[in-house]
Amino acid sequence: MTDDIRINEVQFPNAILLPEIVKMLNEGHTVTLRLKGFSMRPFLEDGRDKALLTKPLNPKVGDPVLAEIKPKHFVLHRIISIQGDDVVLRGDGNLGTEQCKLQDIQGAVVGFYRKGRETLDRTDGLKWRIYSWFWTRLFPIRRYLLAFYRRIWLRLFS
Repeated sequence: MTDDIRINEVQFPNAILLPEIVKMLNEGHTVTLRLKGFSMRPFLEDGRDKALLTKPLNPKVGDPVLAEIKPKHFVLHRIISIQGDDVVLRGDGNLGTEQCKLQDIQGAVVGFYRKGRETLDRTDGLKWRIYSWFWTRLFPIRRYLLAFYRRIWLRLFS
């Protein structure tokens, strides 16, 4: 037996990959997905972090979810309001919103693997709840915080 095991990572377009992930979630599997995009900044980064997803059972305001906002166009954002079957979503790094229906929520986030760590930051854990409480209330000044993060923080600490 050799220790020369090689792991190759393959990337697929979201329009191809995510419908397959949704099928797996609907079959009762959990899926770990490497994140693409910048909409959940500053705490989740493109290509660096991963989300552990499961089938959504009872989505509520504040939950990060995988939603199909248009056919084969998915976002992983936080629910900011639910009125009847109408859901409004916003990425933590976004100022604008997206809308979908409750039945368009395809996955619930159990937690995130951040910064290459192997331990899960659970969305029902104290750390995530504290972060969420503060970050969602900073929305009026989020534009300035995100600009500082992109223009200064990333240049100094990346």
